[in-house]
Amino acid sequence: MATYAIGDVQGCYGELLDLLATVAFDEACDRLWFTGDLVNRGPQSREVLRFVKSLGGRAVSVLGNHDLHLIALAYGGMGAPRKGDTLKQVLTGADAEELVAWLRFRPLLHHEPDLGFTLVHAGLPPQWDLETASRCAAEVEAALRNEALPVFLQHVYGNQPLRWDESLSGWERLRFIINCFTRMRFCDVEGRLDLSIKGPPGSQPSPFVPWYEVPERRSQNLRVVFGHWSTLRLSAHDRSAWRVFPLDTGCVWGGELTAMRLEDGRLFSVYSRKHGGLLQATRTHRE
Repeated sequence: MATYAIGDVQGCYGELLDLLATVAFDEACDRLWFTGDLVNRGPQSREVLRFVKSLGGRAVSVLGNHDLHLIALAYGGMGAPRKGDTLKQVLTGADAEELVAWLRFRPLLHHEPDLGFTLVHAGLPPQWDLETASRCAAEVEAALRNEALPVFLQHVYGNQPLRWDESLSGWERLRFIINCFTRMRFCDVEGRLDLSIKGPPGSQPSPFVPWYEVPERRSQNLRVVFGHWSTLRLSAHDRSAWRVFPLDTGCVWGGELTAMRLEDGRLFSVYSRKHGGLLQATRTHRE
């Protein structure tokens, strides 16, 4: 039995099948972890959702910002689609309600002590240890599953507040939690977010650093698997040093779709079908 963590699929169903063939995925005994953003930008979001849902307990997928956007559209929280969306096929399908209802019940954080990995979509602010992060994730998950979801969705989009404080409450608290789990890349050493910076490390202005580089962040004992950041490339040394494993390699933009086998750290990648869908490489990471 093996567990494969897979980066942001974003509707690239063909590439997902190519990647699963590359790793010889055995649906009877292997498991899949998805870093979120199953949908949007790519051409086959509905097929991706149907497939991952069909795996039942064999698959874990945390919620990403594009997944939340689909939920918001389906439940009337945010109105019109955005430029570049490719979600119409999902929203108009016969099983739209079933698929989006399933998506609502995906977690924001998944942790398995036996494997020694924690899964999120974007990141963790430096003030959160596993206990705090789990508790915060549960708060948002409860709101997403509540019948008052449309009201919730009308209040949780925005960039404020910028920094975690345990005294935060109401919409501000939930908004900050969502932004950390689904949008963050950079913050300063005090944990103040800058959600506007989207480039690779080194492109950001001072005093911001990648979230995982904040000294003495409280999650540094965790091995964190995440997606969201398609311009982030880390060497094996940096992955080991920071104990972070970014897996979004930009398939939807013509890059690659990447998986990591959690048991031994081996990486597998396939090209986007925009580039012919050829196998790119298999690599091994070891701490």
